[in-house]
Amino acid sequence: MRKLFLALVFLNSIAIVFAQNKQPVDTSWKKIYRETATKINDLIHTKLDVRFDFDKAYMYGKAWVTLKPHFYPTDSLTLDAKGMEFHKVAIVKGNSMKDLKYTHDDMQIHITLDKTYKSGEPYTVFIDYTSKPNEVKVKGSAAITDARGLYFINPQGKEKDKPTEIWTQGETEANSVWMPTIDKPNQKTTDEIYMTVPDKYVTLSNGLLISKKKNADGTRTDYWRMDLPHAPYLFFMGVGDFAIIKDHYKNKEVSYYVDKDYASVARKIFGLTPEMIAFYSKITGVDYPWPKYSQMTGHDYVSGAMENTTATLHSDAAQQDARELTDGNNWETVIAHELFHQWFGDLVTTESWSNITLNESFADYSETLWETYKYGKDAGDEQNYNDRQGYLSNPADAKKDLVRFYYKDKEDVFDG
Repeated sequence: MRKLFLALVFLNSIAIVFAQNKQPVDTSWKKIYRETATKINDLIHTKLDVRFDFDKAYMYGKAWVTLKPHFYPTDSLTLDAKGMEFHKVAIVKGNSMKDLKYTHDDMQIHITLDKTYKSGEPYTVFIDYTSKPNEVKVKGSAAITDARGLYFINPQGKEKDKPTEIWTQGETEANSVWMPTIDKPNQKTTDEIYMTVPDKYVTLSNGLLISKKKNADGTRTDYWRMDLPHAPYLFFMGVGDFAIIKDHYKNKEVSYYVDKDYASVARKIFGLTPEMIAFYSKITGVDYPWPKYSQMTGHDYVSGAMENTTATLHSDAAQQDARELTDGNNWETVIAHELFHQWFGDLVTTESWSNITLNESFADYSETLWETYKYGKDAGDEQNYNDRQGYLSNPADAKKDLVRFYYKDKEDVFDG
């Protein structure tokens, strides 16, 4: 009996300790209705001038962000700017600048403007900053495993069998690691990006490559411009020693950026893209809306692929050699999926992450449409069946609301 008594005393003591150490579960998020992000200012245009420090994995940036009050007059501006170091913040007045007062934390910069701006009155803020992506403390999701926004792959060339690359990943709100912005899907802005890189590398961004300028220090500055507005999470930069294989749809460039070892099979991997563009243009009734379409492969990518406007990034798993491709292209439906996002997601964009199923379900359905068109009804039915089984295989996901206005973190909605 004494042994039993002592055991009960011991177990009771443990229970008391655990009860004392157990933290209350935060359920406050269940009362926060996330239908859309509040708009105080609207993005109009974003101009960036960036260069990269490969040794430190830093990016040195200058940003000219043009905005206007959404409705009410305002004398302040808050931009998402994660983990940045700021050197200058100013209002642009013609050819001159006036410094502005600001405060910042690890996630945002809060700027006091030079005056109160009326509804619809545009203004431009200049920010000189350093992006330090490897020092940002953020988390990813089940679908996108990291959220550092800007990635330096083998930047010092120490890994013998891996190329040196830089690429970005914006969804959900990770592009604000490398550019100050209002990082919400209900914002859209035109943009222009000047990228200065070692001359041996090629670059890719949204829109069209307007010019290239060689510099005296062995670098080159590429100027990319996007004249159609798109959401900040769809901005993209890619840098590396890629082979570029050019194709076309009508009079628009279609191009494939791959490791040079895969240049000979790039068309076997991505070559159906122009036919896909024509098919999706026909079935949507909207001809491909953007000025070009490029696809790039990235090593150590944190997801499968991402539909950046006019510049999709794929995992290097897309790269298959000639022998592998004799058994068929296992990346074809991914190519179709990301392309269809250029309509559903990029041209028409969900206003909040609560509605992300509108982006993804249409893109998933496009895979069935493509398979049916290209290979027949049985192939389409098989694609649809496999997608449905993948969704139903996790009963917990199947019970969730497809449009989820209540969530603890935006990354939580990226599940089955």
